[in-house]
Amino acid sequence: MLQKEKISYICVGHDAIDLHAAMEILRMEFGVKRMAVLGGGHINGGFLAAGLIDEVSVLLAPGIDGRKGQTALFDGIPDMDRMPVRLSLRSVEYVANGTLWIRYKTNY
Repeated sequence: MLQKEKISYICVGHDAIDLHAAMEILRMEFGVKRMAVLGGGHINGGFLAAGLIDEVSVLLAPGIDGRKGQTALFDGIPDMDRMPVRLSLRSVEYVANGTLWIRYKTNY
């Protein structure tokens, strides 16, 4: 269906998605130098576990969602011995209506 619609796609990995290979293909074949990962907690966690996150950009809005079953910003990394990734604050900006845009650099 993707080929019929002329939509580019890549497939990487045998048992799991090889994010490093995917990023290399995006760089070599499509010229991608920088990208935003706008996934849920598990997608973000996969990129974090692979060491592919260089910046975390968070919009903090004045509201709380405490519903059961919601994943965290980074979630799903099975390695319980993995050390947390340290962050360095880059900037905090007031956007509007009590919303803050907070940016951090990762320190692997």
